[in-house]
Amino acid sequence: MVLSERAQFDLAVRLRSDEGVAIGEVFAFVSGLYFKGKLAYALEFARPPEPGAELTGSGALVITPTAGLRPVETRVDARALRTFAGVDIAANDPRYRRPLLASARALSDEIGPDCDVVLLGSIASAKYVDVLKEVFGARLRFPIEFVGRGDMSRGGLLLRCVRAREELTYVPVEGTVRHGPRPPRLEPIKGISKWR
Repeated sequence: MVLSERAQFDLAVRLRSDEGVAIGEVFAFVSGLYFKGKLAYALEFARPPEPGAELTGSGALVITPTAGLRPVETRVDARALRTFAGVDIAANDPRYRRPLLASARALSDEIGPDCDVVLLGSIASAKYVDVLKEVFGARLRFPIEFVGRGDMSRGGLLLRCVRAREELTYVPVEGTVRHGPRPPRLEPIKGISKWR
């Protein structure tokens, strides 16, 4: 829908322009609640060691299918999205793995050995964890509250944390049980209709 030449809504029109759109905005549109939660949370709580540095930007990064880690502010256009769409995010696909490893290594050099990296993506999936753990080792962390939650539940949890201005608890991915029983459902946010 967003890549249709006939689409006239704002995001689609801007994607076809020379200026493009911030990748975070595009991913939030395509992925819905889960990515919106990740984006809002990362922008609220990320603490890059060098604000404005080339690779870290605001400190919120996205994993792309063909360009590795990129700051959420990175501009993309329709052509870049079509390139992304042509590659599966799979740990054994070199079109995904090589750029992710290269950008993770560059990020590791930029942030130094004392800075942790928090993964807000699926910690149950090898497609992110195996590649990033190879570079960051024990510095790769995730919110322990993610264990047992599906995508939508994680997105809702992250949005609630932003609203409450409460950060989650990060633990190393390495050596941690990443699968577990489902936690209780999140309580609805008062004053917000579920039909909106």
